Amino acid sequence: MDITFMILATLVAVEHIYIMCLETIFTKSRTTVRTFNMDVEELSRPSVSTLFKNQGVYNLLLAVLILIAVWVMNDLFWTRCLLMYVALVAIYGGFTSSPAIILKQGAPALVALIYSFVLL
Repeated sequence: MDITFMILATLVAVEHIYIMCLETIFTKSRTTVRTFNMDVEELSRPSVSTLFKNQGVYNLLLAVLILIAVWVMNDLFWTRCLLMYVALVAIYGGFTSSPAIILKQGAPALVALIYSFVLL
């Protein structure tokens, strides 16, 4: 893998760490309210808070797996698989939740994937 692709994939992982922070640590922050287009009251509900924390764990795990695939294993196949998963989940989220998810969450993964297939 070349360094540009490694950086692009790392940016996807960093984005998921950021999302995890919003979902698990800063659940009731103004940034979380704005990002997820939800009221603080809704985010304060125990059931919603629990769901957010659960999603946060998944986002952190995904970030860790991407970082391992890139920096420990240096494995193009697994990095592409994980980025494809991110892109597919973003597309699904775009259809089921908000179309903005496709751009916000899916675009970095798609850019990295396109780079990997066209320039590597």
